[in-house]
Amino acid sequence: MEPRRQHESRGRSSKPADARRAALPSRAMGALWGWVAGGRRGRRRGRGLLRSAPALAAAGMLCTALAAYACWGQLPPLPWVSTAPPRPVGVLLWSEPFGGRSTAPRQPPDCWLRFNISGCRLLTDRAAYGEAHAVLFHHRDLVTGPPDWPPPWGAQVRNAKELRVLDQEEEAAVAEALATPGSRPPGQRWVWMNFESPSHSPGLRNLAADLFNWTLSYRTDSDIFVPYGYLYPRSHPGDQPLGLVPPLGRKRGLVAWVVSHWDERQARVRYYRQLSQHIAVDVFGRGGPGQPVPDSGLLHTVARYKFYLAFENSQHMDYITEKLWRNALLTGAVPVVLGPDRTNYERFVPRGAFIHVDDFPSAASLASYLLFLDRNPAVYRRYFSWRRSYAVHVTSFWDEPWCRACQAVQRAGDRPKSISHLASWFER
Repeated sequence: MEPRRQHESRGRSSKPADARRAALPSRAMGALWGWVAGGRRGRRRGRGLLRSAPALAAAGMLCTALAAYACWGQLPPLPWVSTAPPRPVGVLLWSEPFGGRSTAPRQPPDCWLRFNISGCRLLTDRAAYGEAHAVLFHHRDLVTGPPDWPPPWGAQVRNAKELRVLDQEEEAAVAEALATPGSRPPGQRWVWMNFESPSHSPGLRNLAADLFNWTLSYRTDSDIFVPYGYLYPRSHPGDQPLGLVPPLGRKRGLVAWVVSHWDERQARVRYYRQLSQHIAVDVFGRGGPGQPVPDSGLLHTVARYKFYLAFENSQHMDYITEKLWRNALLTGAVPVVLGPDRTNYERFVPRGAFIHVDDFPSAASLASYLLFLDRNPAVYRRYFSWRRSYAVHVTSFWDEPWCRACQAVQRAGDRPKSISHLASWFER
């Protein structure tokens, strides 16, 4: 038996600096933008009441607590509450996402150093299957390629080399057996992990009912909610993005779009065809009319543009990807979004931080507005007012979901749960 590949996050005496920006998304996201405005009005009314440094410090602590409480209320609460200290938890990643078992597992992250989550024992060796409190299964790897499931616990072999791939008939029998009580190590939770939209998640209806205990995805109603990114309160001079408004002198282009998978049937491509008739759009990436991304890299390239088309490949609830968080907000370009409706976006970012295609009756009217902003820098700069209070966190795949799963197990109670209708939940 090969030595088990694992990593344990141990508690340390001081909180790492990087962990400040890695707090739970549901707690760190500045989603309640109306509260922020109300807080500013309250400060103006009470300016004459707070005259001493201790009073100011106390008021600051109170505002921070209120902000955390208000932001937490914007997302569905976790289905568990526990005040006990974190307990040691083992989480097995069944296979490297999108890589299967063909590549050697990489070194697991240190959840404490990266995300301020202690007590995590991250496992990659399948021989440790019986020791894991939770097992992460990446959806795409489950439904593509040969069937790859753990045998029922009663038939579990102890040597990882004896684990074999099942044929189609065996897979059906094993899937049914795995959904019954006692078919896996006692107390172990199986976590279905997926960050693709329903339009790009094949095989959902082929998964047996009650096979998984939890869901982990970008959806706010997941058991473990991990978005592609979020805004968190600025608390340190080094927090990104730097500055209140990106230097306009460096922006030599108007509209940029980076797209890797070109499909004329997609709504984003159809909208681009209409928009490009009225305004120049520089397209980068593979396929379509795009040119290769310059050697300077995607972020550096997009930073030279005033606007970025953060167009999602499909439109579904909460499906807001790195196209918004990294490609636009982090680079300092104003995002023009096409995805879920505006109300859905406003759960995650201020309404004045982006431009939604639904706000305009046509692509021609959107193009006219972008040209107007190009000619009026003062109005354009208003789209960066959110930077005064917030910075951008971009989720680290697959380290962050892995550590968040550990945190969820630590906070969970012992109440059993299973997902009976995974496809109908995710596809709605």
